[in-house]
Amino acid sequence: MAAKKKQAKEEVVVEATVEKTPQPKKKVNTWEVKDRAYILKNGKAPLTRSIKTGNMFYFDDSLGYERELRYTTNQKSVFVDEFQGQARYAHIVFENGTLFVPKEKQTLQKLLSIYHPHKDVLYREVDEVKEAQDDLQNLEVELEAMTVASNLDIEQAEAIMRVEIGSNVDKISSKELKRDLLVFARNNPELLLDLVKDDNVHLRNIGIKATEYGIIKLSSDNRTFSWGTNDRKLMTVPFDEHPYSALAAWFKTDEGMEVLNSIEKKLK
Repeated sequence: MAAKKKQAKEEVVVEATVEKTPQPKKKVNTWEVKDRAYILKNGKAPLTRSIKTGNMFYFDDSLGYERELRYTTNQKSVFVDEFQGQARYAHIVFENGTLFVPKEKQTLQKLLSIYHPHKDVLYREVDEVKEAQDDLQNLEVELEAMTVASNLDIEQAEAIMRVEIGSNVDKISSKELKRDLLVFARNNPELLLDLVKDDNVHLRNIGIKATEYGIIKLSSDNRTFSWGTNDRKLMTVPFDEHPYSALAAWFKTDEGMEVLNSIEKKLK
């Protein structure tokens, strides 16, 4: 008996495409359960200072209306519309400018950290990590300023300190100048770094020194610079501008650069 070939039926599998409804993104809960501390702003530290615990309102974006806030000791929420049963009201008191709230008092923490209208107005939350970062950044800027100051030559140091102490810079020794510069860098690190980068500081110093040595003269009305030897006019100070700031800007012009070169040679 001849074998009969069985024709295999071709099965066609059709995958149905199901459109999935996009699910809303879940809100990430970034609230950390931990002890928290709060301090009054502007360095205030009275013996005691109470802040509002009721008659406050918070606009709830998700609901679209304002909700009344109230601090209690027996409710799980700060929202009055979520209270259950009799509420026991309580005071919020800062002592010596500070308020420590342990992690067990989550209701009070959330009121102070999220909802209270006086947050960042009368008081702020202490963020030790952020404050450590700020302290580190300040120390790094101070270190940079101190390093830059220690490497400045006497002429640059004089130019910067003239901004700080004026003509008295000519009355101190080089060691005193260096010491005062380092103190200035420690107390005003960002300002020192800005002054080091400011070309006009150096040019103003040259102009002031040139005037003190009689190389150039400034008229009594602070409007005109001229050569000290022959009174030949160099430049007119624009109205309402500081004479030495105007002179520093003029030194950058083609005519001013020639005068600057001449002055620098005479100052050596």
